[in-house]
Amino acid sequence: MIWIFLGAPGAGKGTQAERLQGDFGFVQISTGELLREAMRAGTQLGKTVQEYVTRGELVPDDLVAAVLRERLAYGDMGNGVILDGFPRTVRQAEILEGILDKHCWKLCGVLYLEAAEEVVQERLGGRRNCPQCGANYHVVTLPPKVEGRCDRCGAELVIRPDDTPEAIRNRLEVYHRQTEPLVAFYDQRGMLERIDASGEVEQVYRSVKEAVSRRWRQCLADG
Repeated sequence: MIWIFLGAPGAGKGTQAERLQGDFGFVQISTGELLREAMRAGTQLGKTVQEYVTRGELVPDDLVAAVLRERLAYGDMGNGVILDGFPRTVRQAEILEGILDKHCWKLCGVLYLEAAEEVVQERLGGRRNCPQCGANYHVVTLPPKVEGRCDRCGAELVIRPDDTPEAIRNRLEVYHRQTEPLVAFYDQRGMLERIDASGEVEQVYRSVKEAVSRRWRQCLADG
């Protein structure tokens, strides 16, 4: 069973997906994290990805799809897979349909996390990342124990290139232009669940959990 999370950068897709893993036994696959791992590794793929990310642009569809195919080949599906960050374009959605058909996997639902733009900008602007171990923090909602230092390894935290003010503005513009058409794409297929993601994490999660529970029961009943 496959689940898709849609929403602007900073809408909380990763946070909500992590919580679902514990409650439902799902496996979260974040294409953003997969791409960041490639960048940290310094591979040729990672260097190519870095060029797009630094400019705040979406990584080309075929490049992201190739990384996702490689990850799905691991076979650790759990009770289902949450795709966080893919698809981001209608073209990617069409590629995904081909991947799912090939493996006889079923798309159970698409959760669209909607948040006001000022909320998104505040969330993204406060994010901090550890360049050594990859741990993520937020200056307001998830601060480190020692300001500016990673709790895990003690490294100095940094602002990711795609979380600078200029990159955030560019990412949101790209999102509205290229990603929002996915809402209509999945709405027409009866797969879309709209979630108000502007509130506190727990409040949002209650809505997410209810929608997933309902969709999961429907998927199981449909076989």
